[in-house]
Parts: sequence; C-alpha cells; structure tokens
Amino acid sequence: MATRLPASLEVSALIRAVQAEGGFATVLAKGEPDAGTIALVLLDHGGRARLYERMPTPDGDRAWTCTLEQEQLTNQEFNDIIDRRRQRDPDLWIVELDIPQAERFVVEPIARG
Repeated sequence: MATRLPASLEVSALIRAVQAEGGFATVLAKGEPDAGTIALVLLDHGGRARLYERMPTPDGDRAWTCTLEQEQLTNQEFNDIIDRRRQRDPDLWIVELDIPQAERFVVEPIARG
C-alpha cells in the first residue's frame, strides 16, 4: 500500500494541477488536514456533475470510483446528497473540478511515493 499524503497537501496539488491546465477548482468543504478523505465533484463547463471517491480495492489499496452521477437528478438533489455525505463524515474534503475531461485528474492526480 502506498504512503498517503496529507489530505490538505493532496487537495492543494490537485487544485494547482487543474488551474495549470486552464480549469477551475475550489474547495467546497474543508476536512481534516492530515487524515481527511477527499471527494471530488467533476464538471465539464458547468455540465452534469459526477462525484468521485476513493473506494477500497481487493488488494487493500484505494482507487478513485464514480459513486454518483447527476444524470436524473436536479442540481439541488445532487447537492443534497453531497451535503448528507459531508454530515456523516466531518473530516471529508469536497473539491470541485470544472475542466474538460476532468476524469484525467482522478486516475492518479498526484504522484505517490
């Protein structure tokens, strides 16, 4: 299993990477700086949102997985689900990335040692 970076450092690096590519990224909710988990709301020019979270894999690692797509939901319904997720986990960081092909940032957003 890879060494985990502090959540605040990973969020900062992710935001800088998105901005360097001409996109917009912002923290919607700050979580625990060191051990907080991270959820990403991905948009493409304000289009339909997708929520990505790290989920356990069979080998014990964690991989980015799309856990919610806005498809049939209104913006308010999507946001309500995210709000409930945040209420269950106050350590959760929620970061919005608005950039074309945003999924490229969740494959491995930053290098791990």
